[in-house]
Amino acid sequence: MKTIFKERQKFTQWWLWTLLIGLGVLPIYGIHKQMILGEPFGNNPLPDWGLIIFSLFIFGLITLFIFLRLDTEIDENEIRINFYPFLRRNVSWKDVESAEVIKYSCLGGWGIRFSTKYGIVYNAKGNKGLAIKLTNGKKIVIGIQKENELSIVVEKLTPKNYNSNDNELN
Repeated sequence: MKTIFKERQKFTQWWLWTLLIGLGVLPIYGIHKQMILGEPFGNNPLPDWGLIIFSLFIFGLITLFIFLRLDTEIDENEIRINFYPFLRRNVSWKDVESAEVIKYSCLGGWGIRFSTKYGIVYNAKGNKGLAIKLTNGKKIVIGIQKENELSIVVEKLTPKNYNSNDNELN
């Protein structure tokens, strides 16, 4: 089927990258001080191998955030969610009871998590999402940035379930 909606979100929050870069400077400074200059790094320094493992962990975390992304694709048959590299999920429109674009308040951060109000939430940034109620009663919210474009697609694919004046799931 032809994709009629596609969006890719990455973690681009300035404060997150400031924090990650700040964390990245710490092991570089530690390695320079302890392994190159021969001075202990801190009052109770890690052994050199511990400093290397700590550095690999920090740079692994930074690398994860470089590649981490939320891809959403919608066609006439299904909604595809790819929270790379952790999750890939397809939701058939046959299993959707209702779907609507919503604006939400704080969902407790970004990533993949569970909310009592919204069910499983997948988001990378922002406060807008595609709220889906499945026929089995489960709920999903997929974070989105292209609110207007997605509203048109949802209205086209679920005309009997979409109500643009109501921002809550039925």
